[in-house]
Amino acid sequence: MAETTTTPAEQTAPATASKRNEKVGLVVSTKMAKTIVVETEMRKAHPKYKRVLKSNKKFYAHDEQNSARVGDMVRIRESRPLSKLKRWTLEEIIRRSSLSQSLDEKPKAEAAK
Repeated sequence: MAETTTTPAEQTAPATASKRNEKVGLVVSTKMAKTIVVETEMRKAHPKYKRVLKSNKKFYAHDEQNSARVGDMVRIRESRPLSKLKRWTLEEIIRRSSLSQSLDEKPKAEAAK
C-alpha cells in the first residue's frame, strides 16, 4: 500500500481559504432590486508630505435576499461579473444601522393599530 504524505504547508492552509478579494464598507443605497451600493474609505499617506488622505470608492454588490439596509456595515466579496457594474456579492452584514432598526419598528406599530 502506498502512503500519501502531505507537506507542512498543506497541513496549515485552511480548506475554506478563498483567493477572492474582500472589502468592508458602508451601504449607501438600496434602491435597486437585489443590488446595494457599498462605499469604502481608503486612507493613504501622501508620499512626500506624509499627510493622511482619505478617498472613497463605491462598489455595486449583489444582495440576493435584499437584507442589507442603508447605513449597515457589510463585507463584500469579489465575484464574476453579474452586470455592467456589479462584480461583488454581499458576504455578511457586520453591523446593523440604528437608523434601519427604527424604520423597521414604525410599520409594525402602524399595522397594530
